[in-house]
Amino acid sequence: MYNLLKGKKGIIFGALDSNSLAWKVAERAHQEGAQIVLTNAPVAMRLGAINELGQKINAPIIPADATNNEDLNNLINKATEHFGSKIDFVLHSIGMSINVRKSRHYTDLKHDDFLKAMDISALSFHRTMQSLYNLDAMANEGSIVALSYIAAQRTFPGYSDMADNKSALESIARSFGYYYGKKSKVRVNTISQSPTKTTAGSGIKGFNAFYNYAEKISPLGNANADEFADYCLTLFSDLTKKVTMQNLFHDGGFSFTGVSEEVMEFFMDKE
Repeated sequence: MYNLLKGKKGIIFGALDSNSLAWKVAERAHQEGAQIVLTNAPVAMRLGAINELGQKINAPIIPADATNNEDLNNLINKATEHFGSKIDFVLHSIGMSINVRKSRHYTDLKHDDFLKAMDISALSFHRTMQSLYNLDAMANEGSIVALSYIAAQRTFPGYSDMADNKSALESIARSFGYYYGKKSKVRVNTISQSPTKTTAGSGIKGFNAFYNYAEKISPLGNANADEFADYCLTLFSDLTKKVTMQNLFHDGGFSFTGVSEEVMEFFMDKE
């Protein structure tokens, strides 16, 4: 442990169970000295094990629907009251698509469900930052991070409307990052993580194929959940005070590798 976050206070959205990225980040942030408030939507809290995590890291749990402005304002006010100070970091780990869950083809989506997914997966990031901004709840030189995926830049069949949601998420990070940087030097970034064996990731059609393909392409292999947590903590720390408005790839080199020797050998064997 390096005490990277000693004295810092943060809100972590989306810790569902011990397989989720947000859960790993919360554990590591606690180990590095941070005080944390956990939150998730009420329905997710009933399905997950967030109470177990709260007890483990001595973190209060404040339910909040991230698509509801009143819930977000309540969460932020209660968090700052609990901390007795402003907030140093926030992790937005929220994403859901009914179209993906129901394996609907991209050319035949239900648009009402598309709008719900956009609200949950992307606009909730804007809502969260807008509440933080209007309540002046972030400490100077704080850090806000959201989770993205390379499908925001490239087409991945099966990822469906979540790719559009992630594209919007990254754009919101850039736009809000500009204004937050000017206001109080708050950094806003997204992390594009390798396919990771989480509860949410495993629900995507063809996930194992995504995972195995990325493992074969990436020179360093896929980044796992514990490695993601370590990387995320560097963005919460004071070591990255000038990193903002970026989508940062944490994927073992997958994003910049055209083809690997292993994949070439596989297709050469087919000749």
